[in-house]
Amino acid sequence: MARTERPGHGQELAAEAARAGARHVIAVGGDGTVHEVANGLLRADAETALGVVPIGSGNDFAKMVGTYGHDPVRAVARLVTARWRRFDAGRVLGEWFVNSVGFGFGPAVVRMRNSMPKLRGFLSYLVPVVKTCFRFEPPLFDVAAPGFRERGYMMMVEVCNGTTAGGSYRFAPDADPSDGKMDVCLIRRVSLPRFLLAIPRVMRGTHVTMPEVALIKTAKLVVRSPEQPLVMHVDGELRESGGHECTVELERGRLNVLVAR
Repeated sequence: MARTERPGHGQELAAEAARAGARHVIAVGGDGTVHEVANGLLRADAETALGVVPIGSGNDFAKMVGTYGHDPVRAVARLVTARWRRFDAGRVLGEWFVNSVGFGFGPAVVRMRNSMPKLRGFLSYLVPVVKTCFRFEPPLFDVAAPGFRERGYMMMVEVCNGTTAGGSYRFAPDADPSDGKMDVCLIRRVSLPRFLLAIPRVMRGTHVTMPEVALIKTAKLVVRSPEQPLVMHVDGELRESGGHECTVELERGRLNVLVAR
């Protein structure tokens, strides 16, 4: 057992374990811990498999691997008989992600959540969403993928490898982390009442039929922000690039993952 002592330490520990020949590295924590451990394994370029014991608030990645909703003892027991599966992994600005990357409203919520550290559980996701709604100004984005391009003011662009982001929001209900494609959920600018009414639909995954929503599948996406520097979240971690353009790409079958039966 190795404990993280600072931001980024999980990546270092995972890379060291992989290079030392570990067959499995188990991330015990939330999506931020999973993000760091996955980056360590991917940068070590080893065959080591990632397992997850979820003890965070959102635990989006754990929903894909069969350990979500289980206490640590039960989660470990399920990992004992888990099977290896190859998951896709994305890259943006030199960093790997395993669940999602978001632009617009998503990182604004992450910034709000970071300013409210005492909130726990579901409230740590719901309260920042509601508070962000009343001060958010949709940015101008130019979003391009093979066969698709759209420019306009958008509430958000969520690039998903998994089905959920932000804990309970099913932005990409049909996403498959092993299909070689990212599911991109684009929500165009809408009024505040309309956006608030849409939140329950996003939680259920029924927002995909709304006229303000576009959902595409692609292995490569270019996002431009002409009017202001890009701000994004990467697996729920806030990133400010300082630039106005970035490319999000997916590598198929890049990561070994333990999936409980």
